[in-house]
Amino acid sequence: MNGHTKDVRSVAFSPDGCRIVSSSSDKTVQIWDVDTGRPVGKPFRGPKGLFSATFSPDGRRVVSCSLDTIQIWNAKTGKAVGGPFRGHKDTVYSVAFSPDGKRIVSGSSDDTIRIWDADRGTQVGKPFEGHTDSVMSVAFSPCGRQVVSGSWDMTVRIWDVETEEQVGEPLRGEESSGSVQSVAFSPDGKRIVSGSSDNTVRIWNAETGKQVGEPFRHNDSVRSVAFSPCGKRVASGSWDTKVRIWDVEAGKPVGEPFGGHKEWVWSVAFSPDGKRIVSGSRDRKIRIWDVEAAEAVAML
Repeated sequence: MNGHTKDVRSVAFSPDGCRIVSSSSDKTVQIWDVDTGRPVGKPFRGPKGLFSATFSPDGRRVVSCSLDTIQIWNAKTGKAVGGPFRGHKDTVYSVAFSPDGKRIVSGSSDDTIRIWDADRGTQVGKPFEGHTDSVMSVAFSPCGRQVVSGSWDMTVRIWDVETEEQVGEPLRGEESSGSVQSVAFSPDGKRIVSGSSDNTVRIWNAETGKQVGEPFRHNDSVRSVAFSPCGKRVASGSWDTKVRIWDVEAGKPVGEPFGGHKEWVWSVAFSPDGKRIVSGSRDRKIRIWDVEAAEAVAML
């Protein structure tokens, strides 16, 4: 396998920054060597409709999601070591490990968020209910005590993992906003970033739920957002085929957009040192970008 044969729906760096994991509509999850740009081992073959994949905090496992299942893989051997976790009644769009690697959070088009024991594969507690449409993105806070979610119901919501209750009111744009496609906590947990189908990237105060500054704008739907490790910048990927970097404090773009993908950008992620960004696209390509040079340094 020299590359994916369909949309690259999700990309993420390993905790040490040496590898990248990607998931694709071609039913595979693939790990790549960042330095050589070559696949590491054979692809993991999951059920159709893979949407999201990411490393565990120790880099030893990968979790992926698809139709109504969640699967854990050994990142070195490619063998399934957990799952499939079943409980959602419809497509699972997003999964993420907790900071300690003991839990997994998932978001689904059944409008619910669920927490799972990563070792046992059993659901922990009850589903988080409150969204009125598909949950497209979920993420743990850095401390692991909260979860943030984004949904087609045009809201961002914060949840308390222990009480299994929503924290405060839903976060909504100050103007007409579209479905929320991607969410993430800042490294210090004080802010949240969201990307929406109304072409905007918004920053939120995680404690007050207030929007911070004006939204950043793409020319089409924003499908993925990520904070830099220092928390001062945000990367976003859009259906306008561009990857952009934004200065959170200054409230403005950093340099020109990264152009190179020929079709929609589905996913973006910063490397652990913040020097690189990886992006996955509908053009079936994965690109690695040098943040300071603002140019692609590899295409997988």
